[in-house]
Amino acid sequence: MDKLLIEGGIPVSGEIRVSGNKNAVLPMIAASLLTEDEIVLTNVPDIVDLRVMLEIASMLGVENTFANNRLSLRAKDVKTTELSRDACSHIRSSILFAGPLAIRAGRAELWPPGGDIIGRRRLDAHFYGLRSLGFDIELDELYKFRCRQRPLGRELFLDEASVTATEHIMTAAVLAEGETIIRNAAAEPHVVDLAELLIKMGAKISGLGSNTITINGVEKLHGATHTVVSDHTEAASFIALGAATGGGLTIRGTVPRHYWMARRVFERLGISMKIESDAIILPAEQELRIKPDFGGFTPVISDGPWPQFPSDMMSCAIVAATQAEGSVMFFEKMFESRLYFVDRLISMGANAIVCDPHRAVITGRSQLRAQNLSSPDIRAGMAMIIAAACAKGTSEISNCRMISRGYENITEKLLNIGIHLTQI
Repeated sequence: MDKLLIEGGIPVSGEIRVSGNKNAVLPMIAASLLTEDEIVLTNVPDIVDLRVMLEIASMLGVENTFANNRLSLRAKDVKTTELSRDACSHIRSSILFAGPLAIRAGRAELWPPGGDIIGRRRLDAHFYGLRSLGFDIELDELYKFRCRQRPLGRELFLDEASVTATEHIMTAAVLAEGETIIRNAAAEPHVVDLAELLIKMGAKISGLGSNTITINGVEKLHGATHTVVSDHTEAASFIALGAATGGGLTIRGTVPRHYWMARRVFERLGISMKIESDAIILPAEQELRIKPDFGGFTPVISDGPWPQFPSDMMSCAIVAATQAEGSVMFFEKMFESRLYFVDRLISMGANAIVCDPHRAVITGRSQLRAQNLSSPDIRAGMAMIIAAACAKGTSEISNCRMISRGYENITEKLLNIGIHLTQI
């Protein structure tokens, strides 16, 4: 998929089933290197990033078959300990192979990882954690990792609650000697889901869902079967889409506790929803009105580590705010380039002020007009789809392959809820 033509002004309606979580399954692929046995994953999203990770895994010797959202992985033999510059440049998650590969084969050589251009994304916590466990690391143009003996458990304190660093350290620590404690660990649903797979493989992990994770190392892991948790970011994207267009949706396959903060934030935009045991019901024809803070002050919506509002939900929430009466400030604390796409909303007629790289004020309700747009990253690309669905006229969105990196069957899902689009 290269381009989408979207005719705006039509409220969506119908049902959506949320796909498996992208940020859960990618580290699971890397973790498959920790055993020679078969790992079977179900509810796996068929997205571009998954295919890229499987290509890298295949280079390393991980046998895999993927069909009907079922993925089989078996790292019976390791073919190489080196990944090419091209392989690493396509996806940030390539760094997650470093620890498992070095444990399995004694060494790993990778180039710096790629991924979305949303701002600086530090790797310091990865290096700190692996070095603390006993890895030798040389950082130059090429990253070299050595694991000459079994890692040694340590107590660690991360200087940021990094999701990928927590996942990386956890996959390395499950085979370490002794106890590893990760303090200020990330607690996102996908971190918990990775840990649950590792537990099924024989790992001993406690503290899931908190900021302190304890891992008691074991000597060997074995095969397992696991169902990947649903993607809460995808669900939030469709909540924003439905509300912004004035439509009603039923979003199935959700986990209630994953949406407590999202509901609080959407309520500030005047969006109400009903959270059921495995579904979210979004009523149609809601009149969105931003709720000021006590005293009549302009509310601020900011992101942060879980359980705060996720950074990945910010872009779609911003578009929803353009369709709500009133003013709200968005404060993106984590990535300095996340808000760059707001300029595209301004060109469509949004009343928005970009204060600095981290803050933007949105005043609505604005009648958006169709524009030729380009998807700069996964989440901003989905935000562009929402903006086009609200706009008067037909918008053209290019670079849509970027959106397919994180959203499974996106055109099919959009068509099923009434979006008028043409795929080019």
